[in-house]
Amino acid sequence: METAAPSAVIVAIDGPSGTGKSSTSKAVAAKLGLRYLDTGAQYRAITWWMISNGVDTDDPQAIAVAAGKPAIVSGTDPAAPTITVDGLDASGPIRTQEVTSKVSAVSAVPEVRALITELQRTIAVSAAAEGGIVVEGRDIGTTVLPDADLKIFLTASAEARAARRSGELRGKEATDLAATREALIKRDAADSGRKTSPLAKAGDAVEVDTTELTLEQVIECVVTLVEEKRAGAGRK
Repeated sequence: METAAPSAVIVAIDGPSGTGKSSTSKAVAAKLGLRYLDTGAQYRAITWWMISNGVDTDDPQAIAVAAGKPAIVSGTDPAAPTITVDGLDASGPIRTQEVTSKVSAVSAVPEVRALITELQRTIAVSAAAEGGIVVEGRDIGTTVLPDADLKIFLTASAEARAARRSGELRGKEATDLAATREALIKRDAADSGRKTSPLAKAGDAVEVDTTELTLEQVIECVVTLVEEKRAGAGRK
């Protein structure tokens, strides 16, 4: 008797910075043979392009006019996710503190969100034909993929998130814990308060508080949720 192939599944993982979204999403996708998309990297990429091309990131109108110019391409291999802008590898440049400080303002512009959202949906639809995808971000379950098979919202205390984010910073960009915590809270407010596609938990999302969990425990929890969803789909 042949074993049926696992059902294709689209997983939306949302939550604020420092909750473990990226590490969890990549690991879950790799374990389950799914594709992976870091939507935040796309917003960082367009922000980096704006900065590099002299667009005033404090001017929403200037951002809107330029939004359609850069060509952003995301690779969805969880083992080696890539992102290019106009053919240039942007994986390093998009992680600078300058980009981090300006990405909320750029991503709040409706024209930017409309373009990036359409790109994300196209990638998800394509990946669904290959078994499925884990898409991480801040508005995936509420706006980008409201019909996702499984929606997960990761949370953690501000203190835990700041400690994790501080540990990711190196060299001249390393900051003290209090400053990192303040920056995270400020970005949370900006992302949650924007008019277009704010950071929010979908009504049917499963909330996972990662404050007291190790990364391995979070991954195990999400893998279990995805496998249960696949099993349920297979019985229908």
